[in-house]
Amino acid sequence: MKTIAPYNSEKFAGKHLLSIDYGTKVMGLASFNVGRDPYPLCFGRIIYKNDEESIKEIQAHIEENAFDILILGLPLYTDGTDSEMTKRVRSFGEALKLKTALPVYLQDETLSSFEAEDRMKNSPAYNFKVDMKKIDEVAASIILEDFLATAQN
Repeated sequence: MKTIAPYNSEKFAGKHLLSIDYGTKVMGLASFNVGRDPYPLCFGRIIYKNDEESIKEIQAHIEENAFDILILGLPLYTDGTDSEMTKRVRSFGEALKLKTALPVYLQDETLSSFEAEDRMKNSPAYNFKVDMKKIDEVAASIILEDFLATAQN
């Protein structure tokens, strides 16, 4: 578990954040209410049909839970360069920003799925096993932790 940078705890105080681990099969979600939640919490998943349907589901979560800020995991190669998926996620982020009118931050998600697997293997909460039905939401919580731990947002 990463600690929140003081800059971010001040900048996002009282804000409800939703993190999205974009995928073409499943999108993982995690939430955090700065100053109220102890740490980012797994929030569920969206079964991917297409970008438009996914945005509609995210909008429903926004309305139901009063999210203020969206954080979208950005898949980069380990050398920091873009892939085809990076371009797709950037495009999704722009559409999300237009449809929700909320700020959308992009957060490097390099190796978040590997970290999610490792976290699950070492956690009694997951019986020390990787649960493929929950891996995307665990990855989303890691993306959110990384976002909160960095001061350059």
